[in-house]
Amino acid sequence: MAGTQSSLREANRSRVVDAVKKHGGLTQVELTGATGLSPATVSVIVKELVAAEVVEVRSTVRSGRRAQLVTLAHRVGLVAGIVVGHRHLRVAVADVAHEILAEQALPLPAEHRPDTSLDRAALLVVDLLERVGSELDDLLGIGLGVPAPVDPVTGMISVRGVMRGWDSVQIAQVLEKRLARPVYVDNDANVGALAESTLGVGREWRDMMYVKVSHGVGAGVVLNGRLHRGADGTAGEIGHVQVDPAGRICGCGSRGCLDTVVGLPALLEPLRTSHGNLTLRDLVRLAREEDPGCREIVADAGARVGSVVAAVATGLAPQVVVVGGELAETGETFLGPLRAELRRRTMLSQAGGPDVVPATLGLRAEITGAVALALENTDVFDRSDSRDEERAERR
Repeated sequence: MAGTQSSLREANRSRVVDAVKKHGGLTQVELTGATGLSPATVSVIVKELVAAEVVEVRSTVRSGRRAQLVTLAHRVGLVAGIVVGHRHLRVAVADVAHEILAEQALPLPAEHRPDTSLDRAALLVVDLLERVGSELDDLLGIGLGVPAPVDPVTGMISVRGVMRGWDSVQIAQVLEKRLARPVYVDNDANVGALAESTLGVGREWRDMMYVKVSHGVGAGVVLNGRLHRGADGTAGEIGHVQVDPAGRICGCGSRGCLDTVVGLPALLEPLRTSHGNLTLRDLVRLAREEDPGCREIVADAGARVGSVVAAVATGLAPQVVVVGGELAETGETFLGPLRAELRRRTMLSQAGGPDVVPATLGLRAEITGAVALALENTDVFDRSDSRDEERAERR
């Protein structure tokens, strides 16, 4: 019986810590709802965790009332988030409450090499740690997002040709050799979905689809509050759904994928004669300034994406579709046609089908999600115990 009680106590402690780790910080009332434990049990566990220096408690205000906010203790350590995009690299160092302490972004050349890009990422992690007065020993782990599906078993890109030069690269192992810290790799849309579902607008729903539209298009799917990756990490790869059987050859080897009609080259090509050589940033800016040609291109892209999202939503029935990435920054120019196409093509329940809302984290969803990915895979109990051992050895 004693063993059973001890196991139950440890399980309840883990539930509380996992909830705090996932959301960055919760009041004790919110912890009761998130864990299903009684207020009395939560109160006792929080006191135990404070005494063990695993969590900290500070005063805050929720709904106009004073409350006690529970967060992981800063002494537990730091995490890093890395996002490798098609043309950019972003690195951040954060504490265990999800607060980003230092961050830097660099441009990358087209079809950048994995060894060079990962070297740069490693150097930036070390540099950012130095900026905040820390070192690699303080780093619990690293979350890394890439614009391609990642096999959750091998940690490698699971569809050849999506990121040229990155096929068969064991991304996590390469970075782990450089930094000697654990690395967790996932698709950038998945880490965006992770961020929005735990820290953004999606935290209000259990079933969510996060759509990222940038240089390409992808999606992350959250079902019953958990990120759904699929057997080979390709769940949510809407960019490689065929929309034109006679269309262009895609990088994945198929023909007429959604990426071939709403990816950046396809968006900019019709504007070259009238607008010259634009960038994605130019397209978004001009669409927001109500340039007719750019607004037309963005609206068409919204409708195209909406048609594919509708097909996926019919099967998964998400409560909400959260839209992020640069094209979402154009607001209703992109969201309106996407929403209209989704409603036209899906079976509407009495509730009217899934809402379509902009990502509250905006362009920061992926880096925030990379940090969350690192935290999700960190055992703070082991880390706290190891810190205690280190302090005892110094004595």
